[in-house]
Amino acid sequence: MQPTVWQKAKKQIKKHWLTLSFVLGFCTDLILLNQVDNLTDNLILLGYATLASISLLLFYTGVAERWGEKFSRTLRRFMPGVMQYSFGGLLSGMLIFYGRSGDWVTSAPFLLLILSVIFGNELVHKRSDRLVYHLALYFIGLFSYIVLVLPIVFGAMGDLMFVLSGVVALVWVTIVIQMLYRIVPNYMRANTRRVILVIGSIYATLHILYFTGVLPPIPLSLTELTMAHSVTGPESGVYRVVTEPQAWWRQLPFMEESLHPTAPTLSCFARVYAPAKLHTDIYHRWEYKDENGTWVDRARIKYPIAGTNKGGYRGYTTISNVGDGLWRCSVETGRGQVLGRSTAYVDVGGKGSPVTLIK
Repeated sequence: MQPTVWQKAKKQIKKHWLTLSFVLGFCTDLILLNQVDNLTDNLILLGYATLASISLLLFYTGVAERWGEKFSRTLRRFMPGVMQYSFGGLLSGMLIFYGRSGDWVTSAPFLLLILSVIFGNELVHKRSDRLVYHLALYFIGLFSYIVLVLPIVFGAMGDLMFVLSGVVALVWVTIVIQMLYRIVPNYMRANTRRVILVIGSIYATLHILYFTGVLPPIPLSLTELTMAHSVTGPESGVYRVVTEPQAWWRQLPFMEESLHPTAPTLSCFARVYAPAKLHTDIYHRWEYKDENGTWVDRARIKYPIAGTNKGGYRGYTTISNVGDGLWRCSVETGRGQVLGRSTAYVDVGGKGSPVTLIK
């Protein structure tokens, strides 16, 4: 008898249910998460971290059959799905906020990490391997979550906050590992070296990514970036941005805009969201492409921001003596972490249709 469509679908769901649980956590975040310092959003992420801790310990309690064979079988059956859901929610929450906080191309390694987790769900089957895999996922999620929360709590960001976040995550995961030693001592003793190697490698890799500027500058996020002929203000609380409407295809990713300023000047208007307690400096890096196709620094100008505007703190910079060709403005932190950038082909004195926007 041929299996029905429902039976086939059920078989596939059962085969890939851990990955589906992970993706469900991702989908939940897309619906629920909005703002990095919103109390509800932070409670959701804290809930994921707590659920990941509890489900991890309960699953291996079931493996060890600490609470009777029947209840242990239930834990072994359901806790992997709960674990994957919480891992998916925690990691995808970080991906959502990291994506808002930095240039997607610059932050591609974090996206690749999420994809590797999904593939790992399909490839890792041996129980001892899954133990190491679970702890690796758990540590990455914890580290990412704590890196997000501490700058909001202390109202500061930078190297010290990142290093402190790593220490807190390391202490947290060490406590969980010690509890696992009590629950499944044989498994843990057999995999001690692997656990130390994996956790240590992740710890070192995340620090390397941060100090090389690959990780985006959470909890900042760029909500608007416009290259313009000129910007004036604020007058009566508003900025006047003179720019040009762009064809739809020029607004696609990796396409540059086209600007025709009447004077050899360019301005860059940006709106950067920051949590309410956070005070920091934002930099605009101006570059042009020379005849060899190399981006050359022209200026790096800073201005302070404070998280007092729900739509994002507004600011702009202007450079003069601009020539024809490709120019770009990157919005960065003091460490050079890129929140976003805009590129435009400039034709000084060319035929354009400037408009004035009120920001």
